Amino acid sequence: MVTFLVALMALIGGYFIYGKIVDNLFGPTDKPTPALVHNDGVDYIPLPTWKVFMIQLLNIAGLGPIFGALGGALWGPSVYLWIVFGTIFAGGVHDYLSGMISLREDGKSISEVVGHHMGSTMLFIMRVFSVVLLVLVGTVFMTGPAGLLAKLTGVAVTIVLPCVLAYYFLATLLPIDAIIARFYPLFGACLIIMALGIMGGMLFGVGGHTMPELQLANLHPKGDAMPIWPLMFITVACGAVSGFHSTQSPIMARCLRDERLGRPVFYGAMVSEGIIALIWAAAGVTFYDSTGGLAKAMAAGGAGTVVYDICVGFMGGAGSWTGYVGATLAMLGVIACPITSGDTAFRSARLTLADWFGVDQKKAGKRLLFAVPLLAIGGILSQMDFNIIWRYFSWTNQTLAMIVLWTGATYLYRVHKGSKAWVIPAVPATFMSAVTFTYILQAPEGFKLATSVTYPAGIIFAIVCVALYASHTLWKKES
Repeated sequence: MVTFLVALMALIGGYFIYGKIVDNLFGPTDKPTPALVHNDGVDYIPLPTWKVFMIQLLNIAGLGPIFGALGGALWGPSVYLWIVFGTIFAGGVHDYLSGMISLREDGKSISEVVGHHMGSTMLFIMRVFSVVLLVLVGTVFMTGPAGLLAKLTGVAVTIVLPCVLAYYFLATLLPIDAIIARFYPLFGACLIIMALGIMGGMLFGVGGHTMPELQLANLHPKGDAMPIWPLMFITVACGAVSGFHSTQSPIMARCLRDERLGRPVFYGAMVSEGIIALIWAAAGVTFYDSTGGLAKAMAAGGAGTVVYDICVGFMGGAGSWTGYVGATLAMLGVIACPITSGDTAFRSARLTLADWFGVDQKKAGKRLLFAVPLLAIGGILSQMDFNIIWRYFSWTNQTLAMIVLWTGATYLYRVHKGSKAWVIPAVPATFMSAVTFTYILQAPEGFKLATSVTYPAGIIFAIVCVALYASHTLWKKES
């Protein structure tokens, strides 16, 4: 319990201390925000700060801080360290900079932001990469909830799936305050209440379970076959740092009323997600009393069943009213969370294409121009088996995070010349460069190379990235 509480306090302290440092280095101003300058009643709409925060939290969360944290818990309490340090020094910085730079640049999509600072070649790569990634995310987050809803209701998935697709179409097409701003705060509250309820159950020892303390040893049931470095760092994903977040932050950058609200919205939502991930990681190793027990439960019923069992178990047990509440929240979380990331994935894809081709989105006809083909492709892809493709998502997700962190370093160097502000994103960017390259060389879905090759190769790749950054910025100034 002590380890968990220390980790929790570290995350909260990280927001107030390190988050403030990052905010001061960036330097928010009184400049009118895109929501005020370009208010179009569709995508650029000033919204109350609390709504922007809740929407941002749901946009970036999905099932990441739940399923990813449970997957990371298979390595034991050592996952706490990555969630805490990853959230404070990597994820929070990544989300804050992607949102704030977009805010400064008229709410542009992350592909346009990266291209503006990293060159035309990277612009084209990011445009294609972002749209493909967002459609895949939206499709997978369409089929998963549809399948679960079909099981719960007894209705055929062929009937449920078109209903989810129809909702996605409306959320992609309609003004952001028509559906998303109305219902997301409710779903966000459910996500937070579910996490707090589970934390309370653990801390008060409901069910007689004991929270384990920190161990640095690899406790994964498969042992050395699943090394902590780099597999755990990719598995946790959204609970520590996630490139997908950078595709979502510009959506809210178009709704903020003041630049000074960036820290509570962007950095704050990431810290909140880190806290949720910490709770679920602790719940995984606590409820099943060991990583082996957690592994067996996930193998038998999947992560969705594990979420249900943990909610019921820590919220009063089956048959009690609190257990019923826990079960209800579990279902809302497992169904609503992916939907609230899937719909904004398609919305972000529409905005990315609109920025790419310079098409104004104020008129419904022009929004249909992108929304219809995007959702049609999603509907077609939903009929395919995504198991293999999805295995690569975590890696591509973290690779995108690495690119955005390097972009943030470039931006800060150019805007704040003479300062060392660029170091703030450059350090986690270097770290993630080593993680992502080592992973793809070593992972089963990658090249399956031995650690004697992958570890030094990852370090070399990180050094090369630092050199490329230096030549693109630091050395360029001197030449």
